[in-house]
This record gives sequence, structure tokens and C-alpha cells, in this order.
Amino acid sequence: MKVAVVGSGAWGTALAIRLCKNGHDVTMWTFETELIPQMEEKRHNPRLPGAVLPEELKISPDYSCVSGCEMVVIASPSFPMRSVCKGVAPHLDKDAVLVSVTKGIEDGTMLRMSQIVEEVTGHKTVVLTGPTHAEEVALDIPTGILAACDDRALAEFVQDAFMSENFRVYTSPDPVGAELGSALKNVIALCAGITDGLGCGDNTKAMLMTRGLTETARLGVSLGAQKDTFAGLAGVGDLIVTCTSMHSRNRRAGILIGQGKDPQTAMKEVGAVVEGYYAAKSAYALGKRQGIDMPITEAAYKVLYEGAPAGKAFAALMNRSRKPESEDAGWL
Repeated sequence: MKVAVVGSGAWGTALAIRLCKNGHDVTMWTFETELIPQMEEKRHNPRLPGAVLPEELKISPDYSCVSGCEMVVIASPSFPMRSVCKGVAPHLDKDAVLVSVTKGIEDGTMLRMSQIVEEVTGHKTVVLTGPTHAEEVALDIPTGILAACDDRALAEFVQDAFMSENFRVYTSPDPVGAELGSALKNVIALCAGITDGLGCGDNTKAMLMTRGLTETARLGVSLGAQKDTFAGLAGVGDLIVTCTSMHSRNRRAGILIGQGKDPQTAMKEVGAVVEGYYAAKSAYALGKRQGIDMPITEAAYKVLYEGAPAGKAFAALMNRSRKPESEDAGWL
């Protein structure tokens, strides 16, 4: 099948490699035109060091490369997602299946990435997300991922396109939960990194991950997600891998912030998009709008956007008023 991957960052590149290995005719769109000679001649993308680009993978700087494609994978970072979709939209075939693989929430509108894709292009969109570091996917290290859409046929179409021996794809009818779980885990991973930078231990991280998943699920359910989704690949699975691995840009940025660097300096040192920084602002606003208690997200917002010292923000979290673990503890 003819496929376009719109975005040449680490994740877009890894997925383009995967699709090539599955026998598809793949073109990868990039806005970084200065990297095209290196990608075409040396078969190397500095956004994904260590990976070799297949000879058959084509590179294009033109949005028109999506024309004639049966499937188009949107792998842009979250902040330019709307403008990228506007560039792609006029060239899409009317029956093209769109796949959103970006983890984030749009600032201001608080829309999920697939909602932006659908709003701009008019195409029903499948969400593909889960515990998948690009560095490992490109090297065929086994993992599982979720294709989520309320249209079962579309979810299974994407499942078949990506499925391989080492890339197991499951389907789900819950794109809301899948996207929120994957977007908000970036915020929790930033916070997990901050606790690392502060010198805390494994116990701290386990607590933070568990309570972070609780507030993420609480928000998700209020927006129509299925609670079970947060116990799956796009919830706890993605949370584990992002909070514990040094592949995670969010965790690495958090470590630097915990060590005393300001957020902008930390992100600059990481050298790539830190999606949790952007998601924290939108998640904080969503929580306020929905009336959901999200103390970890609120603490992240204060550190990232209001200049609160990381140590003091964490201490405030630890010293909140006592409460039961579950809102429905079952006591009379």
C-alpha cells in the first residue's frame, strides 16, 4: 500500500522504517529540508541516531507527497499540528485513512491531536499510541501498541498495516482514553524526572506514577473515556516506559529541572521536543474546566509556568491534607 508519514522526527522516522519493513511504499515528509541530502545519501536521520533508513524510503519536503496514499500517518509535534494538517488537507485522497501518532493537547482549544486532524482535514482518524520508544522500535525490539478508533474497521485496517513479528498492535474503541493517557503521562514523566533530580528514590517514583495515573484516569472519565483504557498500553504501559527510561525526553528534562535548571534551559539541553511541557498547560486548564482534582499536574504547571521551585512544589504535594486512596472507598 502507498503510505505517507508526515513528520521526520524520531517517532515518525521509526514508524516509516517499520512500514517499509512491512512492504509498504512509504514517503516521509519533512520540513527540515537541510537534512534531506543526509537522509537520502547516507540513509541517516540525526533525529534518530543509530537507525538506518531503508533504501526504498523516499523523502519529500512537499505536502503533495500524501496524494494517492491509502494511509497517511500524522507524526508532527503537537504545537504545529494544526498548521501541518492545513498543509496536508488539500492533497489527501477522499478515502485516505489518517493515523495520529502525536501525544499532546492543543493549547487554548484543549483538543486532542486526533480532534485537530479531523477538524482540519475532515477525515476520520485512528489513534496509534502506546509504550514505544522510537529508538527501540527502529531496532525491532519487541513492543505492543494500541490502534484506537470508534470505527472498528478503521482500527483493524491500521492494525494490519503496522503489525509485525516484533510490533504487536491491539485495537480499542476508545480514542479519548488512549490519547489522554498518552498525552498526560508526559506530564507525569516530567515530574518523575524532577523527583530523580531532587535525589528521591524508587519508592517516590512508584508513588508518583500511581497517583499520576489516578488523576489522569479521573480526568479521562470526565471527558468520556473508558476507565479500563488507563490500565492498558496507552495508560499504565506508556506511563511505565516514559517515567523509567532515559530514552524519555520528558524524564531527562525533569531531571535537569529537579537539579535546579529552569524549564527552558532544561528543554534546550535535551535538544528535542519535550511534549510534557506543552501538555502540562493544557492538562491544567482541562482539569480546572472539568472540576477535577489534579494535584500533580497542578504542581507541574506551577514549576513549568509560574517559576515555583521544584523542591517546594514537591514538598507541598507530600504535605497535602490526608485522604483515602479511593474516592469510593466503600466505608459506611
